[in-house]
Amino acid sequence: MEDGSVDPHSERQRRIIAAASQALAAMHAGEDEGALDEVADAVRSSPNSRTDARELMLLLFRECSAMVAALGSGGTTPVRMQVYDDDGQEVPIDQADPPVRTAVRTLLAEVHGDTDAARAHIEIALANAAPNEMAMLMVQALRWTIRLSSECTNRNLPVADWITTALS
Repeated sequence: MEDGSVDPHSERQRRIIAAASQALAAMHAGEDEGALDEVADAVRSSPNSRTDARELMLLLFRECSAMVAALGSGGTTPVRMQVYDDDGQEVPIDQADPPVRTAVRTLLAEVHGDTDAARAHIEIALANAAPNEMAMLMVQALRWTIRLSSECTNRNLPVADWITTALS
């Protein structure tokens, strides 16, 4: 595909889902470093590592968006996003750490159906962020996927099969 998006039936898509699944399973088991290692190993082994890193993050944000929509009754009930500092105080998005701002903006773009904007946020991060900031962005995407899937499961709302399998 020309825009770099992943064909749902391709070998690349299977590889990206497998990497995301392994990372979710590791994070769910409390192994944050292991989760990041899974992603790093999968991305490094790819001939298109930058594209795969972007697509892996977009996959997670896309799934988070679907779960936010489900939790928001398909858009009829608003879902509020809040950002907190280390002391537990809510902060405006523009005052959050750069990886958190990127994560929120990427998710909001996906929630509003603007995949191009979501992709742009990830591309900017890949081009400009330090490795530890990219790690924080990935951790945020993984944590949101875990939390949202748990909430959706508790409410009998749909969750992608690969996520349910990774977290079981």
